[in-house]
Amino acid sequence: MTAKQARRFAAAAGVLVVISIFAGGFAEVYVPGKLLVASDPSATAANVSASPQLFRLSFLVYLIEAVSDVTLALIFYVLLRPVSSTLSLLAAFFGIVSTATFATSELFYFIASVPILDIAVQRRLTVDQSALFIYSALTLYGYGGTVFMVFYGTATALRGYLFYCSGYFPRWLGALLLLAGAGFIVKNITAVALPKYNYVFLLAPMFVTMIALAVWLLLKGIVWQRWPTTPTTPTTCSSH
Repeated sequence: MTAKQARRFAAAAGVLVVISIFAGGFAEVYVPGKLLVASDPSATAANVSASPQLFRLSFLVYLIEAVSDVTLALIFYVLLRPVSSTLSLLAAFFGIVSTATFATSELFYFIASVPILDIAVQRRLTVDQSALFIYSALTLYGYGGTVFMVFYGTATALRGYLFYCSGYFPRWLGALLLLAGAGFIVKNITAVALPKYNYVFLLAPMFVTMIALAVWLLLKGIVWQRWPTTPTTPTTCSSH
């Protein structure tokens, strides 16, 4: 791959990162935060019942995000393969597994709408049963999105290491990715084993990093002068 082709791949990745940021913010943060009321199944069910189209739209937007993430796994593999084909492939695998596990969680999110949108189910559930079903499904969605963060965190950390070693991406961006990945991994560990220390701020580095990554990929892409001209061109890390 030439440096010009690599810059095109990087620009495409930048667009997909932007899509992922906005789609994730809407489908995974804004809408669930608007509908789910902690410890109140009745209020949660009432919110979902009052906004069925918003609920379904959020799931559709998530699907767009998922498609973007799978495509990003491929693009980052191609861009980082000159550094280490093995680690780049491993990062791609972790990225795809992360998307797959979160998709399982999203299934519970979509299932929460069944008592509202399926007439046959409505007829067989009482109001309280319907509320409990919706609340339970959304709660399982929340847990599922948290307890498998280690896959996304590991993919991000591996990419961070490869960015740092590449020479054609800035080391500061690689360091940010390493920090963001570590934050997700620690968040997963605390959520499972140390819930007392399961702090939301552990996710903050990821948001900052994704914005920085999108801006760099869109405006700069790669440092084309340092793109390896042959498969044996050394990178800035001595071994992989």
